Amino acid sequence: MSSTPALSPVLGPWQAAAALPYAELARSIGALLANPAVHVPPRLVQPLPGGGSLFVMPAHDDRIAITKLITFVAGNAARGLPAIQGDIVVFDVATGQRLCLIDGPTVTARRTAAVSLLAAQRLASATALTGPLLIVGAGVQGRSHLEAFHAGLGVQEVWVASRSAQSAEALAAHARTLGMAAHTTADPDAALAHCPLVVSTTPAQQVVLRADPRPDAFVAAVGAFTPAMVEWDAPVVQRLAARGRVVVDTRDADHEAGDLIRAGFDVAQFPALSDIPECGPERQSSAPVFFKNCGWAGWDLAAARLVVDAGLAPAPQG
Repeated sequence: MSSTPALSPVLGPWQAAAALPYAELARSIGALLANPAVHVPPRLVQPLPGGGSLFVMPAHDDRIAITKLITFVAGNAARGLPAIQGDIVVFDVATGQRLCLIDGPTVTARRTAAVSLLAAQRLASATALTGPLLIVGAGVQGRSHLEAFHAGLGVQEVWVASRSAQSAEALAAHARTLGMAAHTTADPDAALAHCPLVVSTTPAQQVVLRADPRPDAFVAAVGAFTPAMVEWDAPVVQRLAARGRVVVDTRDADHEAGDLIRAGFDVAQFPALSDIPECGPERQSSAPVFFKNCGWAGWDLAAARLVVDAGLAPAPQG
């Protein structure tokens, strides 16, 4: 007689956020990059009628397997809906049992910011690490990056730019609840001169940054994750590549990094985050860094590992 399997837990937004502290998630991502058991096939991006996209993103290590199923609809803000919706399903590799279901948008927001945090920890100059921070784009990713850089780097001052003054002020108000000094600006290009940490998290439908960052700047370019998307003016990206360093999150960026592709680069020439050794800021140069964060199912696998290891899902038997 077969027994009925127990229902696997479902982690909603609040539970998922609590299980994924930014600093701990960044460490989990760093450990995943060094794990030879991790396997991440290319993600499938299926265009949908009306301009949206369905993303199917599998990954596994020697203990768990995941599939991330999310949709991205850039125009959802006008509908009062989030741009990203969906879930992550976690399985036991040995038995095939479903271990849990995790809210996809929460994981996407937190793991993306944790990747940018890890890149800053490995690449940013000592003068850039404490900020001030400029965030361009005051949506979900703007908020998660604000929290991650505050929690992981100790940043105490932020400038926020957004197409919506109301959204910019809302994010600045959130920063103040964290004890940060926060300002809004209608001119992100001008704010670049003041802020050595820069994160762009716009919908990436058009160029929004046309000025050069500071010579010691660390830039995390997040918004443009397809070849058709762009946030940074091509000449700016070209000058950054000539004067400093360009690093991509993974080799998937070779065909996804819109800012770099539209600047005319063969993206395969640039190192990936896995090529960058963990090191302290005393060994880092003061040249500008342009980090292109496109997204990868491996980051979701790192998040699922934290959830399982925290005992919020059944332990895998493998």
